[in-house]
Amino acid sequence: MLLIQNGSVLTMDEQNTSHTPGWVWIEHDRVGAVGSGQPPVDLSVRAERIIDAAHLAVLPGLINAHTHLAQTFMRGLGDDKPLLDWLKQVMWPLQAAMTPEDKRLACLLGLVENLRCGVTAVGQHHKITTSPAHVDAAAEAAKLVGLRMQLARGWVDLGSGAEPPETIMADMVRLWERWHGQAEGRITVAFGPMAAWRCSDEMIRQTFELAQEWGLRTHIHVAEARDEIELMRQRNGLGHIEWLHSLGVLSPKMQLVHCVWVSEAEIELIAESGAVVVHCPVSNMYLASGAAPVRRMLDQGVSVALGTDGPASHNSQDLLETVKVAALLAKLSTNNAQALSPGEALGMVTTAGARFLGREDLGRIIPGAKADLTLVNLNTTRSMPVHRPESAVVYNASGADAHTVIVDGRILLDAGRVMMLDEAALLEECRGAASSLLRRAGIKVE
Repeated sequence: MLLIQNGSVLTMDEQNTSHTPGWVWIEHDRVGAVGSGQPPVDLSVRAERIIDAAHLAVLPGLINAHTHLAQTFMRGLGDDKPLLDWLKQVMWPLQAAMTPEDKRLACLLGLVENLRCGVTAVGQHHKITTSPAHVDAAAEAAKLVGLRMQLARGWVDLGSGAEPPETIMADMVRLWERWHGQAEGRITVAFGPMAAWRCSDEMIRQTFELAQEWGLRTHIHVAEARDEIELMRQRNGLGHIEWLHSLGVLSPKMQLVHCVWVSEAEIELIAESGAVVVHCPVSNMYLASGAAPVRRMLDQGVSVALGTDGPASHNSQDLLETVKVAALLAKLSTNNAQALSPGEALGMVTTAGARFLGREDLGRIIPGAKADLTLVNLNTTRSMPVHRPESAVVYNASGADAHTVIVDGRILLDAGRVMMLDEAALLEECRGAASSLLRRAGIKVE
């Protein structure tokens, strides 16, 4: 039994109710009650622990809807390169050289970084499928750290790195049987076609049909950069969303990552299908891909979640930084200061993140919801004075201000302390492994 009191509780419920001060009562893995002012005396008596959240914002657990955790070992190596050059010159050689142990350490590092930035759930788009052990490493890391993970097993069947269809399907069966629903339901699997122009029509159809049969989601990069659009148009004359629509695979269980270069007609197709868009603004800026039309998508009723993308195209996993950038980029790209409000931006990492995962019991602090919460310190020189907590979280706070993180009622980050592993030892081990990886891959740091 856990009681959080004296905080600025942003419930993100349908009425956007906030309580300042407010309290949250947690029973086991669920929110038992939430309210304004001081908690009932009987809850204070029953509580096994009381967290004083004075000067803290209390939020639903933040959901990072798209990342590539292996890229923690690759940050800073892709500076000043457009997408395709970045992939060919840096990412693909390093990914090819990674061992399962490299993968395990890189994933642990990325998950702990996400945790330290207030994240309770990640959408891991898993690129390195050299062996089953490479894929399992990500799930093992998530099980140890305790975050939720949607593990989207990446695949391509065209061009460089192509896998035979039977290999892709066999490994998905294996992952479904071994990992889906593990760690008390915190780990789920999904199909992860890497990019529209690297996947055949037939395999998209086959994997989507199997995903539908199993009740899984499909997670795919689409319309990220202009040259990718041109590659698809040369193949079939269609844009990426038009192509998915022509295959009959747009649906509420389709997760469309990036959607920078989409037409008005394609936005309408997304809205009609109920597919979820994952916006990665920092990555899109880092690679000079462009600015996704987030305001137009929201106005059409599209659910837009938020992702950091991998550390190699963001250089961090700071989701709170990404929230701020999303709000600012929306304003800049539309010349409209009201293009994305703080409340809408927070909704992208809470309620929209929950829809991304297909979970009605996440993304809000309401009775019966899962006890996934993020407490953010606003008692800093950057945030004071706090006139509006939601504005302070979006525009003033950063990942370093994540104070306490709770998943399934279990405290994983306790007042800034990582609880499940020796963080200093992990950093030292990762430092050596990353250096060795660069030598094996023949990558020189200029």
